[in-house]
Amino acid sequence: MNEIQEKLLERIGEKYKAIGQDPNTHLEGLVWANPITYWDYILPDALLSLQIQRTTQPDEMVFIMYHQINELLFKMILWEINQVSNATEIEAAFFTEKLSRVSRYFDMLASSFSIMGDGMEKEQYMKFRNTLTPASGFQSAQYRLIEFASTELINLIDYRFRATIDRNTPYEHAYDHLYWQAAGKDHATGKKNTLLTNFEKRYKAEFLLKMEAYNTTNLWTRFKQLPEAVKSNIDLKNAMRHYDHTVNVKWVMAHYNAAGKYLGAAAATGGSDWQKYMHPKYQRRIFFPELWSKEELDNWGVSNLEGIEKL
Repeated sequence: MNEIQEKLLERIGEKYKAIGQDPNTHLEGLVWANPITYWDYILPDALLSLQIQRTTQPDEMVFIMYHQINELLFKMILWEINQVSNATEIEAAFFTEKLSRVSRYFDMLASSFSIMGDGMEKEQYMKFRNTLTPASGFQSAQYRLIEFASTELINLIDYRFRATIDRNTPYEHAYDHLYWQAAGKDHATGKKNTLLTNFEKRYKAEFLLKMEAYNTTNLWTRFKQLPEAVKSNIDLKNAMRHYDHTVNVKWVMAHYNAAGKYLGAAAATGGSDWQKYMHPKYQRRIFFPELWSKEELDNWGVSNLEGIEKL
């Protein structure tokens, strides 16, 4: 046995002894373990078995796979955000790097709508979409978790009700006034459509728990907790602004324009008034409002902020 092998065995021994395990047991286990393969590790067979068409229209497969790719990217985004949320100490470089990763994922999402927008025949889409009713992309739970993880709840409240809600408001009341409730709830009567009713039946309990968990660990709160020297880091502030604009304007408008190509003035599959629900100028979703000037806030979702995105 050479010196390198001895050092490796020593490190293995230290690793398992630290958790109360016999290193020899784990070493013997390696004797019988099969060598790993790509298909064992990535599980493409399982992944590729998840595309189940509900109609005879070939382009429905594009629709299914595109949304599944979105969900995988949402999972990657939450993975990065949670590293910031759970960090005990945060340096500017660490925060900036995580935001840059998340922004790249959303940049990819924003630029990917041409895959669906130009990749399906409108005639086919208008046929299979009726089979999907009342399901809707609105019902992506992971996207709602990304919002909770990104900012304080007040910034996700329907713009009409923000003055009536503060940090002392019960989570259930805040939940009932989140901006996306407008896609399925008549606030005048309190009546909810099937789209929202089904969504809440499946996820509301989890959402209320996550709203509380992210109340003090969302990206905006973590940023405001940083020492002034870290908060004033220009690269970090620009990364915050880029993420905010990418998610709440660029990606949303790419989605909005793709939907408009197929739907025109029609309602979404879930029955929502998707134009007013989606367009950022109506709901004014802004994760980090204090990092934008009054002019930028006044023109949110109306003019292109690309030229003034960086400080």
